[in-house]
Amino acid sequence: MAAKHLIRFSNASAPQAETGVPASILEGSPTTLTRNFYTDPTEQFFSGIWESSTGKWRVNYTENEFVHMLAGEVLLTAADGITERFTAGDSFVVPAGFEGTWESITPVKKLYAIFAAS
Repeated sequence: MAAKHLIRFSNASAPQAETGVPASILEGSPTTLTRNFYTDPTEQFFSGIWESSTGKWRVNYTENEFVHMLAGEVLLTAADGITERFTAGDSFVVPAGFEGTWESITPVKKLYAIFAAS
């Protein structure tokens, strides 16, 4: 069995960045940048660093996501209208089944760890 090694989230070993545009944009012209540092062999768990410019879009989570905000400010509003605000230093979980909106008030940078149920 091959030895397992730790995964360091640093710029020196950053994987190829993937750019994108969120689906269902409601405001602005947001763009995203994803650097996925790790995917497990089942491809159900993955983690890395994600960034976005300002804007607002609809979200429908099919996975569980742990988030630690490195920079910026976001508003997450659930389908029932309850809004939560998160800024740099905050950590939270978005559970599978969450529907609503994600709004990046300022440019955002976050660490993510996602578990996607099969």
